[in-house]
Amino acid sequence: MTLIDKVAWIEIQYKRILSTRSYGKDAYYIPGGKREPGETDQETLIREIKEELDVQLIPETLQFTGAFRAQAHGHAAGIEVQMLCYTGRYAGTIMASSEIEEVVWLSYHDRDKVSPVDMLIFDQLKQQGLID
Repeated sequence: MTLIDKVAWIEIQYKRILSTRSYGKDAYYIPGGKREPGETDQETLIREIKEELDVQLIPETLQFTGAFRAQAHGHAAGIEVQMLCYTGRYAGTIMASSEIEEVVWLSYHDRDKVSPVDMLIFDQLKQQGLID
């Protein structure tokens, strides 16, 4: 089994979760990405969010909220993704940049439009009453 190690930023406003869709992809993903060699979770998250959404996460506000694991979307069977999730405040205006084609705010009703690991995150957020 192969494991893809990713870090994600959970941003919820008005009971909707921030999601992105990259160019050429058919699913939405919670923003974040893969760590570079030697990077901490925080360093990975700050770099990825700046690249994808052109906002600066505020390091001292980042809080770990959970780890999720599922089959990696668009990959062969047996390739799983582990998503380490954080919340935190940011400075700037969220906008699509780099490889991101679309930025959206999704509700639980949009669960069928996200990757398998994101579905698990949506389930937990719904159970906690954080998204509608």
